Amino acid sequence: MEEKDLQSVEYFVKREVLDELCLDEVAQKETWSTKLTLGDQVKEPLRCSVPRLKHILLTWVPVLSWLPRYSIRENALGDLISGCSVGIMHLPQGMAYALLASLRPVYGLYTSLFPVLVYFIFGTSRHISIGTFAVISIMVGSVTERLAPDSNFIVNGTNGTETVDIDKRDAYRVQVACSLTVLTGIFQILLGVVRFGFVVTYLSEPLIRGYTTGSACHVCVSQLKYLFGITPSRFTGPLSLIYVIAATIITHFCELPSKYNIDVVGEIPSGLKAPRAPDTTFFSGVIGDAFAVAIVGFAINISLSKTFGLKYGYKVDSNQELVALGLSNTIGGFFHCYSVTSSLSRSLVQESTGGKTQVAGVISSIIVLITVLKIGPLFEDLPKAVLSTIVFVNLKGMFKQFMDVSLLWKTNKVDLLVWLVTFISTIVLNLDLGLAVSVAFSMLTFIFRTQLPRYSILGNLPGTELYLDTDTYKEAKEIPGIKIFRSSATIYYTNAEMFLEVLQEKTGIEIGKLLSAKKKRDAKQKRRQEKEKKKTKKEAKKQSLSCTFSLKESQMNIETVSERTKGERNGNSVDFSMTETATDGLHKGQMNLAYEPDITMSDSDSATGSDHITEFSRHGDEEKKRACKSGTHSIILDISTTSFVDTVTVKTLKNIFRDFGEVDLDIYLAGCQACVVEQLEAADFFSASIPKSRLFITVHDAVLYIRKKQWKAYFVLDVSRNTQM
Repeated sequence: MEEKDLQSVEYFVKREVLDELCLDEVAQKETWSTKLTLGDQVKEPLRCSVPRLKHILLTWVPVLSWLPRYSIRENALGDLISGCSVGIMHLPQGMAYALLASLRPVYGLYTSLFPVLVYFIFGTSRHISIGTFAVISIMVGSVTERLAPDSNFIVNGTNGTETVDIDKRDAYRVQVACSLTVLTGIFQILLGVVRFGFVVTYLSEPLIRGYTTGSACHVCVSQLKYLFGITPSRFTGPLSLIYVIAATIITHFCELPSKYNIDVVGEIPSGLKAPRAPDTTFFSGVIGDAFAVAIVGFAINISLSKTFGLKYGYKVDSNQELVALGLSNTIGGFFHCYSVTSSLSRSLVQESTGGKTQVAGVISSIIVLITVLKIGPLFEDLPKAVLSTIVFVNLKGMFKQFMDVSLLWKTNKVDLLVWLVTFISTIVLNLDLGLAVSVAFSMLTFIFRTQLPRYSILGNLPGTELYLDTDTYKEAKEIPGIKIFRSSATIYYTNAEMFLEVLQEKTGIEIGKLLSAKKKRDAKQKRRQEKEKKKTKKEAKKQSLSCTFSLKESQMNIETVSERTKGERNGNSVDFSMTETATDGLHKGQMNLAYEPDITMSDSDSATGSDHITEFSRHGDEEKKRACKSGTHSIILDISTTSFVDTVTVKTLKNIFRDFGEVDLDIYLAGCQACVVEQLEAADFFSASIPKSRLFITVHDAVLYIRKKQWKAYFVLDVSRNTQM
């Protein structure tokens, strides 16, 4: 009932019709610029003060802003439980995902330790879990296997056989992975410093989900080799952790590695390795892969961070997240770690078990550290097949993304196309090229969407100031004589030509034909005028000769009259002859050249001429109506959807005003944003032929102005006709 009452609320507004000039006056538009000059923009970052230094420090090192205010009573217990839960997850995931990176499992444990501590200091999200992730691991693995294939480490074994030097190969792959990780971190730090965090917005959700689904297929294929040796049953639900443990114990005491050649984790050295600088000679060979890993890792990280930030009402700084992730990778690369990002499964566990801050991440790191230092050797006999099973289980969420296909088919087929192209290109072209093709295709869909917007003719909803698409709303009625045209996208150089074409098509006004017809009429009228001018000159010449002849004849008549007058004096009467001559002279149109011919029309002549002009004007109007097919006299361009204008847009709008104006059609703009008005002013768009008074704040303002203008014109014309009558 309450919602129904709210829906029936009415409002009334009474104000003057506002064009852009009136709006500037009423709203008191600022005439000065608040933007800093180039010099001030350079000086501003260089200024130093205590508050500014404090602000910079808290911005770049967020832990200093929230750790001193950490509430032990409210957060400690939840962070402790959450940290222990996530730490336990780090152990199997770290070792399993290390296999995806073609590294020994112990390096997955290192990766679950050092980067987490770095993110604790520099990160802005409170709930994500940084560490190993399947997609990033397989991307790293594709690089390590490409640069360090088994064929490069074949040595002669006993009895003339060839074997692979596993130790040498694995050590070389670690160098490749660490170099790739450091370069990835450098890219992320640089992008964060230059405030380039918005780059991830070009990776749409369908693209990311299609890419991760395709990557999951790569992960599955990479794990098949571990499953061919032994196929353990998949355990889920209660006691699943114990069944894994049982598999490890059985493998160890039954000596399966020696009897059946089952591949196990192998040696896990106790303690931590000393940090080591990466080999920079690898940078040139992995620069493209490093950039791809940097972008994908950040995209996954920021999407999870934003999700939790919105849910719990805190801000996540995308640029600072780039820096934090970059530092985690760069520093981690010195400590034998490979590239990291946030994990959805671990982040959900961290949040659901009561984690409130990144203190949970520190606790999870402590658990991993204890494992590396003390209990690592207990995992040496764990079969790699078990780790592969763990990987498959963790990919369950990614494979559920196949359900996106049916959903996108119903909601948005363009996004579905992006998803499918991304998935297929990732499968066929591998991870790096697949990502490049996916981004390029996604950008193409964006370009095509802006090039092919929806164009509409708007009509008024009776009794309101609303103007709706007449093709969508039956009650929206066009206003006679006025066409209101709107594009659903910004007008810029890629769609400006189409905007003009569809404008002519929708309004039924083919400006090219009208201009051509006008030129023909003008040329025909010019020829007629020239012909009449020649005719007038010819008649004037003929009349001049006639007047000369008449003058001579008049002089002769005068002489005759003079002679007859003399005869009268002599008693001769010539009254009849003189009268006859005078009458004949008037009948022949003789005139006195001392007087100029009066071309000013009398009142009756003037009225007749006015009627003729009015009749000619009516014929012209009818001709124009026939050309326009609809009697349109005004066109309103609703450009409220335009967020910027370029030089092509400005030129197109100028041409529209000029060409339509030549056939007596008035053009008006409506709904122009303030930033667009500034750009139009900077481009010298407004002039005497295109005044600012042609720009209105709403479509309704423009309509009211046009109707008032037409009413005044009709009133003046009607009064003029009545006066003539």
